[in-house]
Amino acid sequence: MRRRSACGLARRVAGRTGVRRPGGVRREPRRGSVLVIVLVVVVLLTLAAYNYSQLMLTEMEAAAVHAADAQARLLTDSAAEYVATLLANRSEPGQENLQHNPELFQGVEVVPSDQPGGRGRFSIIAPVEQDAAARRIRYGLMDESAKFNLNVLQKLQLTEDQERNLLMGLPGMTQDIADAILDWVDVDDNSRLYGVETDYYESQSPAYSCKNGPLETIDELLLVRGVTPELLYGEDANRNGLLDPNENDGDASLPLDNADGVLQLGWIAYLTVHSRELNLRSDGTQKINVNNGLLTDLYDQLAAEFDEDVAQFVVAFRMSGPKDQKPDDGSSGGTSGATVATSTTRGQQQRQQQQVMQGIASAAAQAVAAPGGKVTRGGMDISKGGQYRIKSLWELIDSRCDATVNGTTVTLNSPWSATSGNLSSLLPTIMDTLSVSGDAFLEGRINIHQARREVLVGLPNMTEQIVDAILAAQFQDDSGSPGLDVMGTRSTTGWLYLEGIVDIWGMRELDPYLTARGDVFRAQILGFFDGGGPVARAEVVVDGTQTPPRIVFFRDLNELGRGYTRGQLFTPTAAR
Repeated sequence: MRRRSACGLARRVAGRTGVRRPGGVRREPRRGSVLVIVLVVVVLLTLAAYNYSQLMLTEMEAAAVHAADAQARLLTDSAAEYVATLLANRSEPGQENLQHNPELFQGVEVVPSDQPGGRGRFSIIAPVEQDAAARRIRYGLMDESAKFNLNVLQKLQLTEDQERNLLMGLPGMTQDIADAILDWVDVDDNSRLYGVETDYYESQSPAYSCKNGPLETIDELLLVRGVTPELLYGEDANRNGLLDPNENDGDASLPLDNADGVLQLGWIAYLTVHSRELNLRSDGTQKINVNNGLLTDLYDQLAAEFDEDVAQFVVAFRMSGPKDQKPDDGSSGGTSGATVATSTTRGQQQRQQQQVMQGIASAAAQAVAAPGGKVTRGGMDISKGGQYRIKSLWELIDSRCDATVNGTTVTLNSPWSATSGNLSSLLPTIMDTLSVSGDAFLEGRINIHQARREVLVGLPNMTEQIVDAILAAQFQDDSGSPGLDVMGTRSTTGWLYLEGIVDIWGMRELDPYLTARGDVFRAQILGFFDGGGPVARAEVVVDGTQTPPRIVFFRDLNELGRGYTRGQLFTPTAAR
């Protein structure tokens, strides 16, 4: 019995000490293995939690950046509406400084916040057009009337030579491309001397038709034969109007350029489809149309606004035209026979249209005639209506016309003399009160205060000497700011005559194509936050001739980059 108990005790001791018994299996100790497994699980859960928290932080940052980017884009939308509101609230169009005005256009606060990261602003930036080095900026709007409007060609009633010359001042322009552009926007399907029409475009792959109508955007010119992105957009890859390092390094980086230290802007800087101006008085009322078909109404309006002498002269001028003709200086150049023939045909069509309008005016005058068949004003029989259409108000200044007054043929002198000392004070009143058109707005006239050489040089009857004088007289300081004291004296194009740049005959020829202001503006907008983060960039065109002003063009420029440094967008000293 004792022996059997001893054997059982030995077996238990051997099991606890891991001693292998003969014929038996060794047992390893298993104490602490669960703790190791628990530690591994805890580590894995910790890593998973860390990765998840990092992922959530990244997602939160991405959401914040996306929200900031969306807010920055909304800042550009606010800026577009801000510009429209400014144009709607102008007390007297043309007298305010919209060209360079940091108080209005730099760092405008939209979203107030105590934290810089939440304080949202926008700036409206433009290049200084007169800066040949393309280094300086200004804070303001760009007048679309400083560019040539391709959509008004058919309204200018020019010859084909004159239409082509309008475009020949653009860098890289050729006669072939100029005529192709003109054929693209004219209403007929007849090719010009160097142009092409639908038959050419239908032979391309893929085939398409010639527009034969107004452009929607200048970018449509890429469809025209010979127009390339290099010609249209130039070296200014990011469209900021400044010469950036990558735009002056040759082939080292895009865009490809000639590294000549001069920014080739491309045609988009000189052409537009939007320019026009209000044809109303500064107080918003309608101007007197000196080409009114009803001479009775014209006479009565002029007599009420000025006096009987003014009314008598203007109406007599409409009936007989000017007595004096421009001296022939023999400076007109020759043209090819084919062009002359086409130009003559167009001129005949224009004269026929004018004769039709004169016939309508005469019929209207006879319809209101007295039973005796005569309508008289100022001792003149005006029942035949106006036979002459005034193209420029300068035709009425310092001119003469013949008239039959009370049965006697006399020569009437203009009540406005070009040699009088008070012409400078009379011009703003004349130009603000009278117009050669009854339309609510005028399209396509060039703003001589902001136009570049390439735009001015192609205008009919323009000379290099006049262009040089205009550019030298454009009033801007180094910051691009106009002289406010000069703005008042140059509220009309009359300063060209008053300052001796153009004579009276030159004014009569150039005036139909020139203006001192436009009412459609382009703005390059940048929305940003004081604390950094995304910067949104957009380009808008606002038409101030409409009530209320309307945004007619909006383009997102974010893909082109910011374009300007943070310091150019806003500085703390500019805070308002």
